[in-house]
Amino acid sequence: MTMLHISNLTKRYGGQAALDGVSLAIAPGERVALLGHNGAGKSTLMKLVLGLLVPSSGTITIAGHAPGSRAARDVTAYLPENIAFHPALTGREQIRHFLRLRGRPAKEADGLLAKVGLADAARRRIGTYSKGMRQRVGLAQALIGNPALMVLDEPTSGLDPVSRRAFYTLLDELATQGTAILMSSHALSEVEVRTDRIAILSMGRKVADGSLSGLRSAAELPLTVQMRPKNGCAAQLAAAFPEARQTGDILTMPCAQDEKLGVLTRLTALRDIIKDFDFLPPSLDDIYVHISRSAA
Repeated sequence: MTMLHISNLTKRYGGQAALDGVSLAIAPGERVALLGHNGAGKSTLMKLVLGLLVPSSGTITIAGHAPGSRAARDVTAYLPENIAFHPALTGREQIRHFLRLRGRPAKEADGLLAKVGLADAARRRIGTYSKGMRQRVGLAQALIGNPALMVLDEPTSGLDPVSRRAFYTLLDELATQGTAILMSSHALSEVEVRTDRIAILSMGRKVADGSLSGLRSAAELPLTVQMRPKNGCAAQLAAAFPEARQTGDILTMPCAQDEKLGVLTRLTALRDIIKDFDFLPPSLDDIYVHISRSAA
């Protein structure tokens, strides 16, 4: 079953294509990160999924329903990057208001606020909240009704490290329960380990779509070898690896995927002067820059 199905989606403004032939499918319980430069088409794609825009061509279905239809809205939640709430309302009053709009019991407000870590602030006015707290109010409203699809635009904006970790733990729980998640983010180090797939847009086109390991294989970027010499052996190790760059007591150098075994053999032969070493794979930042530049 596919929760979100996008096929050959195009959106034009006059002669300019904001999206051009984009296809994407997300299954229940799947977490997909949507990446791209500013103006790549991420926000346009999300607005089309939410039914706020009408595509020039192509199709979108949410659990088999058209975007913007009552059936699609009932199973979809949205969290924008910039959230605005009435400053005079308390967190509880604001969530109760959203619950009434969704036809849900207002008594669910306290449970939702507790789930996002705002139980102690439920009676405070939102005007006294920090940006991170307001973001968590937005997340609480997005959780109303246990949505089958969550569309999140820069959802961790304004959250401190502890709140970010709690947020992703909550997303993991939702995915385990079957919620499909489409999330746009510039925090690549976060989504690198907390998503199942990564889709990259560039100038309105989808230029990559796959798991992190799959994108690494396709990019064929080199690994980074880090070596730490034993005390007094830095000069000797540097002489053995003249291609390495030394920073403090650490030597680093690139290593092509097919050269890893040869480098490992060299390292093993020098075990008497090496304290430790690591092979570091290219990060999502490296892969994203490579794919974006290739697409451009």
